[in-house]
Amino acid sequence: MKPSTLVITLTALGAGFLLAACENTPPANNPGANSASPAATTTTATSSNDGLKIGSLLPSTGDLAAIGQQMVDSVPLVVETVNACGGVNGKPVTLIAQDDQTDPRAGAAAMTKLAEVDRVAGVVGSFASSVSSAAVPIAVRNKVMLISPGSTSPVFTERASKGEFQGYWARTAPPDTYQALALAQLANQRGFKRVATVVINNDYGVGFERAFVQAFKQLGGTVVNEANPTRYDPKATTFETEAAAAFNGDPDAVVAVLYEETGSLLLKSAYQQGVSQGVQVMLTDGVKSAGFPTKVGKSSDGKYIVSGAIGTVPGADGQALQALTQLWQSKEGGPPGEYVPQAWDATALLVLAAQSAQANTGEGIASKIREVANAPGTEVSDVCEGLRLLREGQDINYQGASGNVDVDQNGDVVGVYDVWTVNDDGELAVTDKVNPK
Repeated sequence: MKPSTLVITLTALGAGFLLAACENTPPANNPGANSASPAATTTTATSSNDGLKIGSLLPSTGDLAAIGQQMVDSVPLVVETVNACGGVNGKPVTLIAQDDQTDPRAGAAAMTKLAEVDRVAGVVGSFASSVSSAAVPIAVRNKVMLISPGSTSPVFTERASKGEFQGYWARTAPPDTYQALALAQLANQRGFKRVATVVINNDYGVGFERAFVQAFKQLGGTVVNEANPTRYDPKATTFETEAAAAFNGDPDAVVAVLYEETGSLLLKSAYQQGVSQGVQVMLTDGVKSAGFPTKVGKSSDGKYIVSGAIGTVPGADGQALQALTQLWQSKEGGPPGEYVPQAWDATALLVLAAQSAQANTGEGIASKIREVANAPGTEVSDVCEGLRLLREGQDINYQGASGNVDVDQNGDVVGVYDVWTVNDDGELAVTDKVNPK
């Protein structure tokens, strides 16, 4: 199957926002979701000439599609907004969207197309850390700025600190060193002393596991399976062995770092084996979606299996959040989901950096990312206001929807975390916030 391509070129239409333009992506249950490349869907648009061209590399299909699809939809909203207020460097922005299928091979192929065929200057992506790990060497090699709204593995901090990314990597979601600390603090606050872990065996899962173990031990806790951690294959279809191992050893709680499709099967297996009864399940951002409790299923008495589970997820408390929420509700009919603010901010940083550099190139964007994201400069939360000030030669400090998005030398930001739970009716609710320190 051919790689999925969605090309959007929008001209300035004066004040106001245009209609959303990303409706042709395949559904999350596409039978081709685990193949090497996604199904082809194309929207034709006029040429952008030498205007800024950016891409998105996000999951419309695969294990993270339930969360990823809203991220996919958020990127064109920024492009529409920017083009309605004059574009970047005097010309409209072109967006080329690629479905990475939550699969490193498909993501690498799509990133290669964006960089070497479409010649984009920057890319919003990916969500899965494993896909970003596959994509970032391609971005660096082709001098394309890659900003992830959701790849949270600590591995990227380590690699960036060694100079591997040459400034062509950043992310608007904080690394899991912070979320792992937030979850460890939450476990400690709830009085859990003995905790086990079960994680998806990729950069996200293993990186989170290691950071959590370190943080929880520093708080005086014990990780009962530290010497023999439970990790599951992302391509697995049965999880009896992993589920049994995770709940072995009489833990007070099990920290489960999962993706939705595979994670739901693992937790269902734990229930069916009778090993999860009386054990607190603690979850992370990879499964916080409205459909997750239904996928895990209900018990024989009609209650949701994951009722009472608690978890953490990167929150959003930025100055631009209210405006984004209003816009999203007007377009989508509901509040923005997880990682929509981070995707919005990643896109905004690309266009603001290109305007600041007065160059529609990856090199130009990379040279100005930290300058437009950090102090000094006039604080702005509106992307059009930021573009106006940059055109006038002023410095800006972008204050995003997800937070202040101050980007450090490794491309990292620090964020706040929401504490969430699964209610008895299967609904998800945010109950608190944690600021990891």
